[in-house]
Parts: sequence; structure tokens; C-alpha cells
Amino acid sequence: MELYPLKFNPVFSYRIWGGKKLKTVLNKIYNEESIGESWEISDIKNNETSVSEGDLKGKTLKQLIKTFKGNFVGNHVYDFFGNDFPLLIKFIDAKEPLSIQVHPGDSLAKKRHNSFGKNEMWYVMQAEKDAELIIGFNQKTTKKIYGEYLKNSSLCKLLNVEKVKKGDVYYIPTGRIHAIGAGVLLAEIQQTSNITYRIYDYNRIDTITGGKRALHNDLALDAIDFKFHKNYKTIYSLQTNISTKLVHSPYFKTNIISIKGELTKNYSKLDSFIIYICVEGNLEVEYKNKFFSLNMGETLLLPAIINQVKLKSPYSCILEVFL
Repeated sequence: MELYPLKFNPVFSYRIWGGKKLKTVLNKIYNEESIGESWEISDIKNNETSVSEGDLKGKTLKQLIKTFKGNFVGNHVYDFFGNDFPLLIKFIDAKEPLSIQVHPGDSLAKKRHNSFGKNEMWYVMQAEKDAELIIGFNQKTTKKIYGEYLKNSSLCKLLNVEKVKKGDVYYIPTGRIHAIGAGVLLAEIQQTSNITYRIYDYNRIDTITGGKRALHNDLALDAIDFKFHKNYKTIYSLQTNISTKLVHSPYFKTNIISIKGELTKNYSKLDSFIIYICVEGNLEVEYKNKFFSLNMGETLLLPAIINQVKLKSPYSCILEVFL
């Protein structure tokens, strides 16, 4: 059985802060209310996505890796991760602000949860007027100072708040405090991990459980990076039909491509799978004289064995993700 460009059935997640934009803007199909996240490509236990089309329909990432090994993920990726897929791809719709939170790094997550850490990045697809994000600290601080602000319920005074707009990019390494604000729709690329330490949740009551969500401040204290940075946003210049670097970290690499007309991509020197995330417009991906459509709010995974594709679009913008 041959590998080909793969789409997956997303897994939809209820969130206390979720809205309707995954349905109204990204054309996702579901009946539930307050869906905050669409997990597009996931190997998280009990939240695995499966192939939606073609001969491999119904196969999970783990099943594909076990069958195709390095041909699917890349030889060096398979050597390091084995049958575990290393990335989790999401779309997130925040009708209300997310909790203020932090993620542990690999060593702490391994020790406490037998999990990978959770380095991640955001690409803002849509933002309402005056929409904001919280990322990092707005001044030099220490664990002691942080503890005092937390104890006095004035933590927000320490945190960096930024107005955001479509196209903004942020890298969130483990240890960096962050929160998505109300009115933001974004694509998230992260390590395969579901470990989040919730620091503050606005004293909200979850209508599903009838209670407040748990906080994890004791766990978070050892995970937080207290360094202050003057700039948190990733600066880039979008160019037509050229892969432009956004975030290249040890955990994943993400470029952005603005496509107009026709573009041939050659991946023969890259030993990794590729994930395309369409963040604007629509395009066709041609491989072996077959065409795979990709619309805004959709993802497509190119197995590592695929060395060349042709991208065709009147205008579109995609994120190009690989290891």
C-alpha cells in the first residue's frame, strides 16, 4: 500500500471558553456547543486522529508509523521517537480568555507525568478589535516576587499583555507564562503533550461540572521561567512563493508560504514528514498527477517519502511544519 498526502478527521474538544468560529469561520462540522479546540493531527491517547480519505482511511498515526516507519515520519524522526508521533496540531477559538498557564519542559514532564514537555507556537488567523494575548512578564521578576503577586491576587500586573492581529506569530517555550485572550482564532503547533499547569482562571464556574477548574500553582512554580524579555513576538517578512522562516526550534520548524500561481516544492534533502496548515485562502497540492484540496482551516500531512509536490492557488497562505 502506497503513502500519499493525508488528511485526518479532527477531534473536537469542549472548552469553558470555546465559541463557534471553528464552525462558522473554519467550516468544521460538529453539533456540540463551546467547542474551543479542533485537534487536527493528534497522537494523544484517547484523542487520536485518523485518516479521512483514500486507501489508508481510518488509520491512526501510530498505526501508520508501525507500518511505514521512516518512510512515514523520516528515518531520524523514527530513530528518536519510535512509534510516537512528535507533534500535535490544533486550531483554537477563544470566545473568552483562556486560563493563565505554563507548560513544563521535557525533563520535568518526564519525571512527573512520563510525558514530553510542551513547547508550542501560535499563528493568529483572526483577531477581533482590541483582542489580546498574555505572554511572559512585563518586568524583571524572581520566584519570590512572583509568589507575592500571586498571593495578593495581583499576578496580572506582572504579565506582558499584547494587542494582536491576523498574522502575528508567537513562540512559547516551556516555562513561559501565557494565555490566549478573548476574540482570538489561531493555529497552534506543539509537542505531543497534554500537560498544562493552570495558574489563574478568573474564578470561573464551568457549567458542565458546576465548579471551578483546578489550579496547579505548586506544580507551576518549579516549571516557570522567570526571565524577562523585551520582545516576545516573532518578526518576519512574508514573500510570495518563498518559504519564510517563522520558528525553528529543537522541537519543530515552521515556515510560512504565501502562494500565488504555481510553486514546486522539493523535499528530497529533508528527512521528515511535512505538515501543511492552510491559514488563508485555498490551494491544490499535486502529487503523482493526483490533486489534494486544502482550504482555510484544513491540514495535510506529506509522508517523508514524498519528495516533490506542486502547489497551485490563486492566493493562499500556509504554514509548513517539519522536524
